[in-house]
Amino acid sequence: MKRNCRNQCQINIKSGYLLAMFLLTISIITACNIPSNNEEEQKTQSNSESTKEQSVYPLTIKDEVGNKVTLPAKPTKIFAPVMEDSLLALGIKPTMQWSNGVKPQLYLQDQLQGIPEISFASGPPSAEAIMADKPDLIILHNSFYVENGTYEKYAKIAPTYVFKNAASDLEGSIKILGQLLDEPDMAEQALQDYQEKVDAAKTKLSSITNGKKVALIRFNAKGMFFMTDEYFSGYVLTHELGFEQSSYVKNGAFEVSLEILPELDADYIFLINDGNLGDEFLNELKNSKIWQSTAAFKNSQVFETSEDYWLNGGIHAQGKVIEDVLEFLAP
Repeated sequence: MKRNCRNQCQINIKSGYLLAMFLLTISIITACNIPSNNEEEQKTQSNSESTKEQSVYPLTIKDEVGNKVTLPAKPTKIFAPVMEDSLLALGIKPTMQWSNGVKPQLYLQDQLQGIPEISFASGPPSAEAIMADKPDLIILHNSFYVENGTYEKYAKIAPTYVFKNAASDLEGSIKILGQLLDEPDMAEQALQDYQEKVDAAKTKLSSITNGKKVALIRFNAKGMFFMTDEYFSGYVLTHELGFEQSSYVKNGAFEVSLEILPELDADYIFLINDGNLGDEFLNELKNSKIWQSTAAFKNSQVFETSEDYWLNGGIHAQGKVIEDVLEFLAP
């Protein structure tokens, strides 16, 4: 009896020892897996430093005319007249929007509702008018602003970036905006989406555009003028969709007279009335017997377009031009 009791006691002691060792092991493992306060602080600090390293600001770059531009932080109030289209492609709204004094860019108003207009009817607005809105970045779409002295005034208000001609290089200008505004992924995505639209339209129109020539005639208060394929809708038709530019235009004829129309080798002609300022000249053309004798007119291959976006550059404008051409020509 005593022996059995002693054996039982030894078993209990041994079991207690094993349980204690098991609990001790669990405690050690748990302790190893719980980071100390110092480790947590180091991790937080490391993440913070990593975020700082990823920030592009302060950013200093040269613009396309050689001026140094320094942005201390990400801009939030941007004035970019005529480049609202490209800003919107990056998901950014400007602080003010361009207007010709009568109306803004109508095709963008679904995205620019409530954005104040600033008139360019008498040329670039005064520095005082811009300063009142307190922009932290000004973007000017061509070098004319440098030549006429506007840049010098605006650059005293806020960092000012000048393009040589943003309209003639949509891809390049979108990428630069992405760099300035720290939105490179948005810029790439916008360009990719646009290119997919171009490719789809070009494929659909390939049988129509192959070997065919186009001419764009712009009407304004001074007369009738050919548009080249260097920018806006002219660029879209030739460089994006695959038409050829009329050899008459290619050889340097820009002013349109009724007398030259019989020589115009354009299979398709697009008419663009600049804000109805060219009504007189457009009516003169339409009533001309010479005009009515052209091949494009006889073949019903003349189309009147919207000046609102056919005379604008940007992903939205050029995308709408593509939509118009598909509506005009696609079977």
